[in-house]
Amino acid sequence: MDRRELMKLGTGTVFSGVVASGSAAVPAGVGSRQVEQWTVFEVEAPGPASGNPFVDVTFGARFTQGHRTVDVTGFYDGSGVYRVRFSPDTAGRWSYETTSNARELTGLSGTFECLPAQTGNLGPVGTAHSFHFQYADGTPYFPFGTTCYSYGFVGAPLDQETLENLKAAGFNKVRMCLLPKPLGKLQPVAMPFEQLASASPARAEEASTGGAGKEHFDLARFNPAYFQLVERRIQDLLAANIEADVILFHPYDAWGFKSMGQEADDRYLRYAVARLSAYRNVWWSIANEYDLIKSKSMKDWDRYFRIVAENDPCSRLRSIHHSRVMYDYTKPWCTHASLQAYDFDKSAARRAAWNKPIIYDEIQYEGNISRRWGNLSPQEMTYRFWRAIVNGVYATHGESYMSTDGNPVWSDAGRLHGASPARIAFLHKLLERTGTTGLMAAENPYYLNAGNPGQLYLWYFDYHCAGEYEFPLPETARFKATMIDPWAMTASPVAGTFGGKSKITLSGKPYQAVLFEKV
Repeated sequence: MDRRELMKLGTGTVFSGVVASGSAAVPAGVGSRQVEQWTVFEVEAPGPASGNPFVDVTFGARFTQGHRTVDVTGFYDGSGVYRVRFSPDTAGRWSYETTSNARELTGLSGTFECLPAQTGNLGPVGTAHSFHFQYADGTPYFPFGTTCYSYGFVGAPLDQETLENLKAAGFNKVRMCLLPKPLGKLQPVAMPFEQLASASPARAEEASTGGAGKEHFDLARFNPAYFQLVERRIQDLLAANIEADVILFHPYDAWGFKSMGQEADDRYLRYAVARLSAYRNVWWSIANEYDLIKSKSMKDWDRYFRIVAENDPCSRLRSIHHSRVMYDYTKPWCTHASLQAYDFDKSAARRAAWNKPIIYDEIQYEGNISRRWGNLSPQEMTYRFWRAIVNGVYATHGESYMSTDGNPVWSDAGRLHGASPARIAFLHKLLERTGTTGLMAAENPYYLNAGNPGQLYLWYFDYHCAGEYEFPLPETARFKATMIDPWAMTASPVAGTFGGKSKITLSGKPYQAVLFEKV
C-alpha cells in the first residue's frame, strides 16, 4: 500500500471486500484486504455531493493482474459516497487505481488478494456445449426458474416470504424487474428516481402510487435507496444459490419509465450495470415483452444490448423476452434465447438457426385467474416442463392464483400455492442425478426422447398410454432402466439390464417416462 492510499484511508476512504453471500461491505483495513474469487471487491470513496453527481462526476477504476487490465465503471451512491465494484475471476494479487474527473477521486490505488473459490462458490453461470449452461468451475447448471416480477421492490415482509418460498421450492433462477410495476392494492416501497422538489405533497403521493407520470421525477437523479433495496434482494438470492434474471425494461408501467427518452434510458442502463454486474448471479434480460413497448424501436433494443455488453466487465448472460414478435437471437450480443411460447416441437429448428441455449421463459402460468394465460392446471405446467427437457431446451415456471388477502400473486412476490413446483423440482433433481451436462433431443423420434448418445436416454410418453414398447438402445452397451412417474414423483428400477432392441412392459398410464443409464 503506498503513502497516498494510507493518507486517503485516514480521511475516510474505505476499501472493502464483499463475501460470497453478497452481504454488506465491511471495512477490511490495512493487511486484511482479501476477497474470494467470483465475489465482490468494492472500493468506496468520498467525493463531490454538490450539483448533480450522477451526471457531473465520472468515477471508475482500472484493475490489474500481471499483463491483464480490466476497466470498471463506478457509480454515485448518494450522500457524497462513490463506489466501484469488481468481481475478480482469477486468484492471486490484484492492484487497482481509480479514475475520475474529480480531483479527490482520482489516483486512489492499492492491492488486494483474490483467494480461490471456496465450497459452494461455483462461479457465474455461462453457456456451454452449444445449447446448455454451466457454472464457471465446470459444474452443469440447469435453469429451473420461476417468475417474481416485483420481488426486488415489494418490501417487507413479502420479500422474505418470497425468498423462503423460493428456497423451499428448489427454484434456481428468478425473473425479476428492476424498474417498478403496479402491485394492485400494494405499492413499491420506493421509486428509482428522485421526486421533483416542485411537486406538491399531493403530487408526491400520486407519484408513489402510480398516479403521476415521469414528469414528476428527475430522471437525471437516481434514488440510491431504491437500488440498494433491489441489491439486497439480489444478495439474498446469491446466498441461496439462485440466479437473478434482472429485467431492465417492461411495459407494465404506471409512471412512464418505459418511455423516458434515449438519454435517460442510456444513463439508467449504465447505472444499473455499474451497480449490479459484479454480483455473479446476475443475468440481464433487456426487456420483458419488449414488443409491447411501442415507444421504442428495434434500433433502440439493439443499442441497449450494446450498452449493457460494453459496460459489463463480467460479460453476464444477456437476452430479451418477447410477446408476439421474436427478437433476432442470432445477433452476437444475445447469449441465449428467452421465449414466450410453448411450441417445443419447433426447438430443433430454432437451435439450428440460433446455435444457442433456449429458455422458454414464459409458458403461461399455473393458476385460476380469468385470463387464458393464467389458469393452467398444475398437471399441464408439469407436462410443459417435461416437454421442454426432452426437446433439449428449458422452461420457466409462473403462478397466478387469485389472492383473497390483498397480497400479490406469486408472479409478483409472496407465497406459492400451486402443486407443480414440487414436480418441477423432482425433474430438476433427476437431471442432476444422472450426471448429464444437458440433454440433446433425438431427431424425428417415434416417442419423445433425449439424452447423451451411448450413455443416457430419457423417453417421455406424454399423453400416450403405451402398455409396452421396444426401445431401440445401442447394441454395444448395457443399460439399467428406471420407470418414472412425473406426477407421483416416483422412480422405480426395472429388473435386469438392457441393450439393443429391448421390449419393456409399461404402466399403460399417460405422462410416464423411462430413463436408461449406461452400466
